[in-house]
Formats: sequence, C-alpha cells, structure tokens
Amino acid sequence: MSSVISFKNINRLAIPAIIAGIAEPVLSATDTAIVGNIPVTGTESLAAVGIVGTFLSALIWILAQTRAVISAIISQYLGAGKIEEVQTLPAQVILFNIGLSILILIATVPFIKEIFVLLKAEGQVLDYCISYYRIRVWGFPLSLFVFAIFGIFRGLQNTFWPMIIALIGVAANIILDFVLVYGIDGLVEPMHLEGAAWASLCSQFLMAILSFILLIKKTNVSLKLVMPIHPEMKRFLIMSMNLFIRSIALNTTIVLAAREATSLGTNFIAAHSIAIQLWLFFAFFIDGYGGAGNILGGRLLGAKDYKNLVAMSKKVNIYGIIVGCILGGLSLLIPERLGLIFTKDPEVLTVFTGFFYLVVIALPINALAFVGDGIFKGLGETGFLRNVLVGSTFLGFIPMLLIARYFDWKLYGVWIAITVWMLIRGLALVVKFRNKYYPLANT
Repeated sequence: MSSVISFKNINRLAIPAIIAGIAEPVLSATDTAIVGNIPVTGTESLAAVGIVGTFLSALIWILAQTRAVISAIISQYLGAGKIEEVQTLPAQVILFNIGLSILILIATVPFIKEIFVLLKAEGQVLDYCISYYRIRVWGFPLSLFVFAIFGIFRGLQNTFWPMIIALIGVAANIILDFVLVYGIDGLVEPMHLEGAAWASLCSQFLMAILSFILLIKKTNVSLKLVMPIHPEMKRFLIMSMNLFIRSIALNTTIVLAAREATSLGTNFIAAHSIAIQLWLFFAFFIDGYGGAGNILGGRLLGAKDYKNLVAMSKKVNIYGIIVGCILGGLSLLIPERLGLIFTKDPEVLTVFTGFFYLVVIALPINALAFVGDGIFKGLGETGFLRNVLVGSTFLGFIPMLLIARYFDWKLYGVWIAITVWMLIRGLALVVKFRNKYYPLANT
C-alpha cells in the first residue's frame, strides 16, 4: 500500500478536504466581514455575529463529530475489504444526526436571551444576537445532514464531491450576503444583520440538497432506512459520545475565551471575533491534512498495515506543520490588511493588530494537534481524544486564563491560554501514537 501514502495521493485527499473543510468558517467569516462594514452600527453587528457564531459553532461541532466517526468506520471496512457489510449503516446514522439536532434546536430556542446574557451580551448587541440567531439556527439540522454525507464520502476515500458542494455553498453565501445585507437599489431593501443570517441559511439549504443528490448519483450508498439496527451502531454511538464530550470540552474553551473578551468591552469582543474567525480558517486549512490522516488511517488500520500507518502519520504531520508555517508567515506580513477585511473601526483594528501575532506564531503547534486529531479519529481512538481534550481544557486552558485575568493581560492572556491548550493537545497525541503504533510497525 505504499502508493496509498504517496505525496500525490495524500494531497489528492487533503487539498479537496481543505477546501471543503473551510466552508463553515468561510460562511461565518463572510458574515463577519460584511456586517462589520455596515455603515450604521457595524461594530455592534460585528460583536453580535461573533457571539452567535461562537455559540452556534459550539452546537454544530459538538454534533458534527459523527462525520469523523462514520468516516472512520467506513474506511476501516474498506481497508479490510468488507465494505458491503456496512451498506445499511449510513441511513441510520443520518437519521440519528437529524433527530438529535432537532431535539437540541427545540431545547435551545426558548432560552435564546438567557444564553446570550450568559455570554455577556447586553443592550443593542444582545438585541442583534437574538435577531441573528433566530434565523441562523434553523440551518443547524441542515449542517449536520451535510456533515454526515461528507463523512460517508470521506470513508469511501472521496473528498472531491464535498469540495464541490462546499464551493457552491460558499459562493452562494457570499452573493446572497451582498444582496441581502446591503440591498440592491430599486429591487431589494437592505436587511443588514438579518440579511446575513438569511444568506447563511439559504446557502446551507442549497448544500444539503446538493449533498443528497450527489450521494445518490455518485455512490452506491442507499439512504433507504433498513432494519434491524446495524451492529456497528453501538460502536458508532460510543465513539460519537466520546467525541461529544470532547467537543463540549473544546467548545468550553472557545466560549470561555469569547466570554472573557466580551467582558472587556465591545471593541475587544469585536477584535476577538475577527481573530477567532481567522483562527478557524487557519485551523480548517491545516485540518485538510488531518482529514487525509483520518481517511488513510482508518483504511490502513483496517488492513493492519502498521508500517505504512506510521509512515503516513509522519508525512501528514510534516505537511501540516509546513502549511501552518506558511500561513503564519504570510499573516505576520499583513495583519492590518486582514483586519480591514472585517472592519474599518480604528479602535477595533488597534486592539486586533496588538495581539494577532500570538494567533499566528502558534500555528505550527496547532498543526500537531489538528493533524493528530484527524489521525486518531480515523483509528477510532475517540476515548483517548476525549481524555486529552478534557485534560488540556481543565488543566491547561482554564488555569492559564485565570492567571491571565489576575495579571490583567486582557486579550493577550486569552490567546496565551489558547496556545497552552493547543500545545498540551499536540504533545499528548504525539507521545501516544509513538508509544502504541511504532512497536506494532516494527513487529
């Protein structure tokens, strides 16, 4: 299987995965950039998008982990030459995803105001959060449906069609953002912040339709629900629960960081919102190699090809670190230009450029964690991933955040705490992989 881990094959999977993976952060970043440049109340709108985006991303990514689980199971069966044995699993997984997302949606909508008050939103920012969320939240089940189908494609070693779906969704979102936020003279009245929410919802609906059509047309996977429940559903649920808990810990970090930034004032949360959007963009860019590691790791594990598994791990980690260094180097050259994409407010830009170097110099560290996450998901090591995230959050990020608050480091402290969090995650994954899979490769 040496050809499976060649530079060409890894990038054949990684590059489309990068493009597909950045779809959600690009959707959020587009909203952030466009509403941040609204002539009236642009800063307040930017703060609202940042707060809502943080909360909604937390919800989505807690449940979207099922994408990695279904991808791992399918790729392992593919590597073992038993793909026909999981034909009925995808439909059951998709039904589970949609049902769970609807339950969570129903549970959160009645408490919108209380949720954003907890995140320190107040006054006009709070009002904007509520109006924006009430529209965007209905795209939640659509996003999880799309992620489940992306996981099926990945398990089948195909990242091309998810890329196409993502590109169309992003293009639609950008066009609709300009039309609905700013309006068209004589045709469409400007809807400002609510227009951005409607643009995102429409693009998510379009992506869901395309995902359904392409899965039916381009694969042999049937979405017909067949009983009894597949035996792998038990493993799917256990792995998903591990990743749910992991994602709760992950999003605890993101939400606490946003809450800390919000408590510093409108300009600080606006600047933090810009930074977190760029951080997510960089993360998903690097995570393309994590996606390749997920896909190939499951396949090589299914085939019990440990020698190539170790070789693949080394390669995708190196590629991820190189990409992180390139992104960081370029960003350090143009921090003000990156900030201007999102806002023209000089006070927000001053805050943003003051700490942004902390975001980018940690990108090589982030690469170890992101790529390692992908590999371990493909290997089904979700229990270990859960423990690492919980440990790094409660033993790394939170103590560092409290220290930063005590010394009044403001946003510098928030991003130092995030860097410590990522460093613990990356090192733990490297040590675990070396201790478990290197001996298997040698024997």
